[in-house]
Amino acid sequence: MLLQDTYESRVKSGDLTEDLAQVAAIPLLDAVLTEMGSTTSKKKFLGLFGSDQVPVRGLYLWGGVGRGKSMLMDLFFEVAPEKRKRRVHFHAFMQEIHAAMNEARKKGVDDAIAPVAEDLARDVRLLCFDEMQITDITDAMIVGRLFQKLFAAGVVVVATSNRVPDDLYKDGLNRDLFLPFIELIKDRLLVHELASETDYRQDRLAGGKVYFSPANSEAKQAVEGIWAGLAGDDIAPLNLKVKSRDVVLPAFSNGVARADFYSLCGTALGAADYLAIADAVRVLILEDIPLLSRNNFNEAKRFVTLVDALYEARVALICTAADTPERLYLEGEGVFEFERTASRLREMQSADWVAR
Repeated sequence: MLLQDTYESRVKSGDLTEDLAQVAAIPLLDAVLTEMGSTTSKKKFLGLFGSDQVPVRGLYLWGGVGRGKSMLMDLFFEVAPEKRKRRVHFHAFMQEIHAAMNEARKKGVDDAIAPVAEDLARDVRLLCFDEMQITDITDAMIVGRLFQKLFAAGVVVVATSNRVPDDLYKDGLNRDLFLPFIELIKDRLLVHELASETDYRQDRLAGGKVYFSPANSEAKQAVEGIWAGLAGDDIAPLNLKVKSRDVVLPAFSNGVARADFYSLCGTALGAADYLAIADAVRVLILEDIPLLSRNNFNEAKRFVTLVDALYEARVALICTAADTPERLYLEGEGVFEFERTASRLREMQSADWVAR
């Protein structure tokens, strides 16, 4: 079954609303499936490791937040008949690559990328990435050679991203060394913009309550409903590497992360960590924000920094808190400065802010 059939079936059943931008992208995804199926009997393609498949051009689907990229990826992966297939969030994938390279180095290999790519190509023919983005210089320095080897071995890549390839790792350190990877992506993947006018994720949030106080059982139940509506089925921790440190978001799916206050503000995280989180997620559900004072001043400072990072990155924030924003921090050093944070928390609750 092709993706077109599945999509039309979901529209007829009412599970999906037909979107012309999504409809335009579906034949491109189906073309990948068709070409993969037709290459099985073609002549051997001699890649770096050798493969019984001829090269198939993948797809790079990019567009604004909430346009349905991840949904299309889910459906595409579901209908793909290829048995050696994998769907993974790009951040999680890169963490696995770094771990595998570290293990390879322990064995004394000169080039740690080669055995990692070889093992991956042996196990996977179709590799589906959700939310491809490069923010870390260590990732930027290895993806070019890694993907070159994967493509040479016949691995087919389909990726979604919020950014056009030319904006990947934009303004990053030593970006000139990263540019060949961009050209490789444009050569081996068809680049297509999902230019829908509808932000389905925003529609699910706009006009709805996103700040719940007090943080009681009713607030918990409301957040559970929001989480169920926004997150997909593939929920897993998201591990971000920031300056050789691991920053872990306990639950992540479909661009939506969920964590409690102390996991993000009760540990020794700083501005760089919060900027990485803001860059990696589009919606953050933050639960159990306590009353703040001089007794938990360090946690309060981190919370201020986190809110600033989310605000500047336009990340939607959904909270459960002990009290309203203006009453979270009433005494202790930094009360005056917290007024800006309270103001931003108020602004981030508005439908207009989410729409912008």
